[in-house]
Amino acid sequence: MSRARSASHKTCVRAAGTALLAPLTLVSPAAAAAPAGEFTVTALEFTVEAGGRTCVVDADLYRPAGVGTHRTAPAVLTTNGFGGSKSDGTADTARAFAARGYVALAYSGLGFGRSGCLVSLDDPEIDGRAASRLIDFLAGTRPADDGTTIDFVTEDGSGDPRVGMIGGSYGGAIQLATAAVDRRVDALVPLITWNDLNRSIDPNNVRDTSVPGAFKWQWADGFWLIGEGQPLTDPSLDLSRFNSLDCVHFVTRACDTLRMLNSGSYPADRVDDMQSFARSVSPVSYLPRVEAPTLLVQGQADSLFTLNEAQASYETLRAQGTETKMIWQSWGHSGGMTDPSSGELNIGEGNLETSYVGRRILAWFDRYLHKQADADTGPAFAYYRDWQSGYGEAGAVPSLSQKLYLSGDGKLVDTRAKVARGSRTYANWLVPTSHSESSLSGVVGLPDPQPYDTAGTYLGWRSEPLTAPVDVVGAPRARLEVVSPATERVQQSNDAADKLVLFAKVYDIAPDGTRTLVNRLVAPVRVPDVTRPFTVDLPGIAHRYETGHRLEFVIAASDTAYFGNRGVKPVTVVSAPEDTGVLELPVVRGSVH
Repeated sequence: MSRARSASHKTCVRAAGTALLAPLTLVSPAAAAAPAGEFTVTALEFTVEAGGRTCVVDADLYRPAGVGTHRTAPAVLTTNGFGGSKSDGTADTARAFAARGYVALAYSGLGFGRSGCLVSLDDPEIDGRAASRLIDFLAGTRPADDGTTIDFVTEDGSGDPRVGMIGGSYGGAIQLATAAVDRRVDALVPLITWNDLNRSIDPNNVRDTSVPGAFKWQWADGFWLIGEGQPLTDPSLDLSRFNSLDCVHFVTRACDTLRMLNSGSYPADRVDDMQSFARSVSPVSYLPRVEAPTLLVQGQADSLFTLNEAQASYETLRAQGTETKMIWQSWGHSGGMTDPSSGELNIGEGNLETSYVGRRILAWFDRYLHKQADADTGPAFAYYRDWQSGYGEAGAVPSLSQKLYLSGDGKLVDTRAKVARGSRTYANWLVPTSHSESSLSGVVGLPDPQPYDTAGTYLGWRSEPLTAPVDVVGAPRARLEVVSPATERVQQSNDAADKLVLFAKVYDIAPDGTRTLVNRLVAPVRVPDVTRPFTVDLPGIAHRYETGHRLEFVIAASDTAYFGNRGVKPVTVVSAPEDTGVLELPVVRGSVH
């Protein structure tokens, strides 16, 4: 007899054809006999051991009507983004999949909502292990705190439930963390999440990862306030949620890391600890243990976790043989289109069947949860095209295909022969003089000024007007060499803050002179050694530069969203045909002349 009873039980019925906008196309044969879209919701709690603490995880179990011992269904495990809980978009996700015949378990991540313990940044040995205990419940081998057990999740073996995970941002990384410690996970769909928190909050877009970057203070401090405020926004006497007076709700090493970043200094004896901690709670450190088929979905409008983060995870997983595909949708932490009429995924609106990404997710779960061998999971790579409604598809992420050269007269040219000899100089001020974005403007609802650069504090190189559209899909790359005697005198100090900081970016210049910084993205760089050339990986984009427009490559001295240089450091860029800076673009249509 199937069992799912608890002291707090409520019933919720959603019609898949109304609130969820589509008929059931992914209900298992066992569940198909049930009234379409009906399910019950049962509130449950689970006591877990996590990070040396004992705490309670708050969860809701969604059981489709008709699912039972003799009519089992695969399960979907989902949790919240940072600062959320089981009751926000997590509940939308759970309802969407329960209405389509999946057993769903939605829970508040550790330290959020009504769940106890500290915020430990999706640490696989803490958050991942806690999620694994919930998989025990789905397997029927562990009861909830009130004694509730279930036996209606499809199994691949004794104690091995067929379970997939889906969620965004903080709810994305937890999937990879869980799969790294529990091989029972069968499919993952991480949306808009990170690969390496070093790259996310202290990015340095050069290849030397040992050198710290430029602190992304608006995003990092904003999330710190959200995290530290959890005991106030969700008041509780649960002592497992409290750490110390100077680090209320995070694990101690997270607070230590943020304090060092906000200090503006990078003492040599502390940088390694900062970077090792950030890596330990990042997929970059544990992806080799992830075997579950993974559909990565990343947002183009995202300055927190750029497309480069997903591409790094994609390349690692593919190289080790993990079945992996990747989609670059329009929306991310920085905005983008979520209106269902745009054709983009909005689970809250229930448009799984009518959006490109939604159909890909359903097919992914069809293949790996319903074990439908003929399910078409789509191409290896797809990307939203804002210039042409719909998605482009490819067998791989496009490679770099065109080189442009930085000429001494400020032109961006397509051959070395066109490079004019010359040198140009800029200098930073002691306050930021360039602006890409106000990172949290969308969160707090404030207007964000258009990107700008102040004369004398940046250098730009412009192409000729395009004679035909040019489509760029992927991450541009620049090889640069600069002269900065003021930096050279101090860069060997024991504090990496003395090294030169600059910001590389590419503008789209309209015929009327309007400058558009694609998705407001920049590439922060802390130059390892100004006496040597260095290579910069710019943020990935999918963008069309229209006929008559120009491309402008810019090096700026500062950016309002980041910490910058210590002291004034003038920078000179020298150009000659035989030796000049190079910008490489992943062009999939047209060319820049």
